[in-house]
Formats: sequence, C-alpha cells, structure tokens
Amino acid sequence: MSSIPQTTENGNSVSDFATKFMKRFHIGRFLFQCNAGKEKGIPVMDIFRYLFCMMFSDRSIYMQMKTGTFEGEFSKNTIYRFLNDARVNWQRFTTLLSAEIICRFMKPLTGEDRKDVFIVDDSLFDRSRSKKVELLARVFDHCSMKYRSGFRLLTLGWSDGNSFLPVSHGLLSAADDKNLLCGGKPYDGRSLAGRRRRQARRKATDVMVELIHSAQCAGITARYVLFDSWFAAPKTILELKKQENLDTIAMLKKSKTKYRYQGEKQNVKEIYRRNKKRRGRSRYLLSVSVEIEKAGERIPAKLVFVRNKSKRKDWLVLVSTDTAISEEEIIRIYGKRWDIEVFFKSCKSYLKLVKEYRGISYDAMCAHTAIVFARYMMLSVAQRENEDDKTICELCFCLLDEMEDITFSRSMGIILDVLMDTVMEYFHITEAQLEEFTASFIQRLPKYMQDALERRKAAT
Repeated sequence: MSSIPQTTENGNSVSDFATKFMKRFHIGRFLFQCNAGKEKGIPVMDIFRYLFCMMFSDRSIYMQMKTGTFEGEFSKNTIYRFLNDARVNWQRFTTLLSAEIICRFMKPLTGEDRKDVFIVDDSLFDRSRSKKVELLARVFDHCSMKYRSGFRLLTLGWSDGNSFLPVSHGLLSAADDKNLLCGGKPYDGRSLAGRRRRQARRKATDVMVELIHSAQCAGITARYVLFDSWFAAPKTILELKKQENLDTIAMLKKSKTKYRYQGEKQNVKEIYRRNKKRRGRSRYLLSVSVEIEKAGERIPAKLVFVRNKSKRKDWLVLVSTDTAISEEEIIRIYGKRWDIEVFFKSCKSYLKLVKEYRGISYDAMCAHTAIVFARYMMLSVAQRENEDDKTICELCFCLLDEMEDITFSRSMGIILDVLMDTVMEYFHITEAQLEEFTASFIQRLPKYMQDALERRKAAT
C-alpha cells in the first residue's frame, strides 16, 4: 500500500509518488489522445508533471523564478502556451483518466451488490476580482444568495460509496446575454475551441446529459444518477431514462411542477396534503407512486416524503424512477450525493482550484480545472489503497481464509471438545454413547458448521 508523504525537504517524494501515479494510469497516453502532443522541444509530460505537483510547493511560478528555486528546463511562456492551447480536449482527458481508474482499480474492489452512482452538481468558480476574463458572467451563488462574477463549475462524478472520482466537467457561463460580462474569442464553430465555448453558453441540464453520455461511451457504468432539485426537471429525468437508460434519484422542489397521481395532475404539495402520514420515528413520512409526464411521454416513479432534520415541521421530497427499491434504500442511496460536496470543498480549500490560476483565457481555466481534478483522483486512489485491505490482492484473500480457519474452525472444535468432556464428567456415559451423542449433535448443526468441523478433523 502507498501513502503520500506529509513532510518532505524539497518535494521530491511527492513528485516521485505523482510520477508513479502517472505511469500506472497512463496519463501520457491520454494526453496524446486529447491532442496534447509534443510539437518540438520540451516533452508534454514534463510540463504536466510540473503543473500537477505545483500545488505541493509553497511558491508560485513567479516566486520560484524570483527566488531561484525553479527547477524546470522550460520557461514560464512554455507553461502558458501549454495551458492556452485551444486544441487540447481537457474534458475528454478527465473522462478517459477517470474511466481508467474506475475500471482498472475501483471496480475490482467493489462488490456486485453495491450500487455505484453518477453524481451531478455545480459550484461557483469565483472570479469576483476579474474584469476581462473570457466568457465571464454574473452567476448566482446559492451560499451567499448573491450574484457574483465567475462561472458555474458543472461536475459529473462517480461514487461507489467509499471513493469519489470526478468524471467530467464544464465551466458554464451565462446562457442569457444580459448576464454575460465578457465575450469569448471568435473560433470556428466546428473546432474544439468553438464547441467548448458554445457548450459554456448552454443550459446546465442539457450539458449534464451530454457529460453522462460521454462517460458511458468511455466505459464508465453506474446504476443511478443523483442530483439536487436544481436539475430535477421532468424533461431531464425522462431523457436520462429514455436515452441513457439510467434511473434517477433526486430531490424535488416544492414548485408548481405537476405529476400524474391517481389519474390527476398534482404538484408535490397537493399530493402531500391528500395523504395520511406515517407516525412515530419512521425514516419517511409518505410514499406514493406517480407518473412523470412531459411532451406525451410517461414513466413511473416513486415519491418519498421525508422529514427535514433542520426544521422538524418541514418536509423534503425525493423522486426515484426505480420503483422496485424500497423507500429506505432510496434515502440511503441519495445520501451518497454528499460526496460531491466534500469534493468541491477539498478542491477549493486544499487543491487550489480557484486561487492557483488567475489568467483570463477560458481554455487555460479548463486546463487548470482538469489538472486539479487529476490531483484529486491521485489522492482518492491513495486514500483507497491505505484503507481498503483488498488492494493487497491475493495476500488479502489468503489472510482472510487463514483468519476464517483460525477463528471459526478451531473455535468450533474447542467448543465441541469442552462440551464432550463436560457430558462425560456429569452424566458418566460410555465411549460408545459419547460417539453416538456427538454424531447426533453434529448432524443437527448447520451445514457450514459441519464443513468447518470436517476440515479441522481432516487437518488433524
């Protein structure tokens, strides 16, 4: 198992760990597939490795050059040209890298009965002190309940309940021109740069479906899609079910959006008022079956009303398009959505998502975001290796088998021997009667206990 060193003299240990991570998951190959190939001079991997490890340094590029601690064999202009290259598909790079980690590393550690999920959410990418950033927009911050200058960082993640990995992302600007503060550079709409800027001006729900489609094409699978009420529109839920064949578990707004319930169209408030609630300390107050309808299409769904823990007299409502699972399971699975909130907090507070790069290029911000996401993937892999014993492969299963033999088979044998000695001492039976009693006793035991005793007898 590996762990990232916490204290180093010159950062070499962290750089070595990052180099091993890049070789293990073929980052150089994915960069080449995403048009980040070397034209001349400095290899691309050297620049990427420097930017990847810069977070673990205590100085910026400028201060490293001023103090003479910059160890790269390239200039700062080389770094900026790499970040500003509009031909590199950073969104695809993030998806390919996460698919490699999930399919090769995470999936073998996850049981078939564990429900893995896609998680979608957005967060404020704050650029409040900037004025000339490309595609800068007025974005509503749900934490401060104010408009700020910046972007919406739409993120698609994958989780198995233990580990979270970012799968794809999009820096969204304003769809409405009145909220757009700075325009974008003119590019051919057929080019990657043109498509990237056109995607930034689209609705978040439409971009979300595209990101999920790209993730599934890359080989990443999940059983459910989780998101909060800001994305839970009937059109989006229907598209995910019909086009991507994915069930949704999401929170709904207490809005005027209506669902077909008992042959009538009603909103969630009307449905809640019409039904009797469960009493006591039940995990949910009410569960009803409805149909989600949009443009003539319908799919069955289940609404689960739960008590709001922060306000006891209030309630929240979850929707699931998988009507076969129980209400408790819907609540439990939706709890995995909190993983993406931890991800946003970690990226902003510790991985320098917002503060490390302060340029004005939209392409460079997308590149910086992909590099930060790759850092989080490395930390997620290290955390899983340090906590999950299954990462030591065959040795783990040998140890588990040995522990099972010692703690169960031998214990059963000891208990049986003590039982027979006690019977002979108190009841004074003969050896023949003792053997008959033992055989009858073992036959009454469950099959797995009989097998354990037979293995112990064969070993002795």
